[in-house]
Amino acid sequence: MATASPRSLLGLVALIAAVSLATQWWIGRTEQRLADEVAALASAGDIRMVSSLTCPYCTQARQWFERHGVPFDECFVERDAACRATFEALPVRATPTLIVRGQVITGFRAEQVAAVLRGS
Repeated sequence: MATASPRSLLGLVALIAAVSLATQWWIGRTEQRLADEVAALASAGDIRMVSSLTCPYCTQARQWFERHGVPFDECFVERDAACRATFEALPVRATPTLIVRGQVITGFRAEQVAAVLRGS
């Protein structure tokens, strides 16, 4: 049985690193394109996020909106009685809950937000 030479192993490692870097670049580019679309389609008042103070997914969604300059309103069920009433009237009990142009989205998925904003 033949063993791989150090040179061929180094080539394999370099190939894996190149594929990994290219994949990360592509994912970043795709996310940025989606973020640019959401930011362009969203106007003030289009996106309302019902959040909880202890929800890590709410923090992630908030940071995504802020990082990409997407206008959104946020309320916290623990701090705001009107927010709590809105939350309790929803058909779901999870945070974050996004209300995008009247449509309820449970959890944060930028693709879903874009689809609602596109009207598709």
